[in-house]
Amino acid sequence: MHAFNLQAKPLSLADRLADLAVDALIDEADLSPKPALVDRRGNGAHTDLHLGLMHASALSLWPAFKEMAEAAVEIGEVDSLREAIGRIGREGEQAMLTTTNGVNTHRGAIWALGLLVTAAALEPQSSSANAVSLRAARLALLDDRYAPKPLSHGAQVALRYGARGAREEAQLGFPSVLQRGLPQLKRSRANGHGEQNARIDALLAIMTNLADTCVLYRAGEEGLQTMQNGAQAVLDAGGSASLSGRRRLHELDQQLIALNASPGGAADLLAATLLLDRIERDGILQGAF
Repeated sequence: MHAFNLQAKPLSLADRLADLAVDALIDEADLSPKPALVDRRGNGAHTDLHLGLMHASALSLWPAFKEMAEAAVEIGEVDSLREAIGRIGREGEQAMLTTTNGVNTHRGAIWALGLLVTAAALEPQSSSANAVSLRAARLALLDDRYAPKPLSHGAQVALRYGARGAREEAQLGFPSVLQRGLPQLKRSRANGHGEQNARIDALLAIMTNLADTCVLYRAGEEGLQTMQNGAQAVLDAGGSASLSGRRRLHELDQQLIALNASPGGAADLLAATLLLDRIERDGILQGAF
């Protein structure tokens, strides 16, 4: 067969969703400048993370995201899916830890994006952010008999401070994404701020109200207040596309690094925001059979 007659095989729905999830994680990692987070400038408040490791971690999760989507297509209903995706998620976490030599790069993101990928695959014709998040919430509310009992750092901090952890965020249908991240992303785009600035503004909008358990674990209530107030100050100054907002963003970065406070929970929710935005705008059936 002549080379010019060759055509690429269409991607399956599961392939497409796994691609979108990994792209969202890599786009979040690359986004710069993010306050106290790993980005193209450096390691932020972290000593065990760097951008290359974040990329490798994201790519290691592609098979898990694909398998979750395939399970959704095969099983076809929320009530029977929870334990299947829980098992796949734990296997994905082990693959991630093998890739990173034990460093937790994306544990929270596996939970959030895994639920959203599964929910999107359940009803691909219903791909609005609200609809996908609602199905993900229904999944998150179900029990998994095989889930390990020890509490994660985030869960321990959520109990100590009465904060809403990653599990509760998902069970409520990702309010930080639907009420803050996505609306700000769209506002900043509409105002002509450019895609990178719009994404930074979306992250800041999430940070203004999120009880980020990563920050609470590393820096307590002082760190959380610094994050929330500082993020709001950047937006009030005109956002990351303005000179005044950029200066406030630099100040916030320095303050959080000094406190060793890295808003990893907000970063995971930004990745969820970017995933839902892409699903809603581009459609997950595009290029899939």
